[in-house]
Amino acid sequence: MNANLEERDVGGYSVAYRRDDTNFPVYVTAALAAVFVTAAWITGEAYWLAFALAAAGFTYYNMPLLETGRPTIGANQYGIFIQAFGLIRWRAIEYIGLAEIAERAMTVHELQIVLNAPLGSALVADWRKQPNYRRLMRLPWRMDHNGVVRVNVEPFDQPADEIHRTFLRMLRYYRS
Repeated sequence: MNANLEERDVGGYSVAYRRDDTNFPVYVTAALAAVFVTAAWITGEAYWLAFALAAAGFTYYNMPLLETGRPTIGANQYGIFIQAFGLIRWRAIEYIGLAEIAERAMTVHELQIVLNAPLGSALVADWRKQPNYRRLMRLPWRMDHNGVVRVNVEPFDQPADEIHRTFLRMLRYYRS
């Protein structure tokens, strides 16, 4: 396997962000940023720029949600890939779980990938070093100190249990 594998070359099963109304707040805050910049320009008052900066910051952080055609997570014969994280080889995965987490008035689903090897040897391809313009954007993953990679699967275009079942089926197949 080529260690220089690019994110766009992974192939296999993939899941992207869904196209629906969840992206609406990103467009609204972008429009608000433009309105606040216009208000600052027309009135000559600098405090409008603080509002514009806050709205633009929210829009910039959530920009990856608009990339609906780009694979965000998925799997192929080499392992599980996660955008802006890397390709985790099958042998380095101890367990894949799906957790329901209560947040405020809703329940979100989180895919938990438990590693049985250090991260350096678990990754076939490491994509954590992002271009400078993407450094402050939303990541689809987070990792805790116990070596568990956590991916919120709510914004994806497939149901959480289907993603989990597919990953488990592929894990059993490729590890056998």
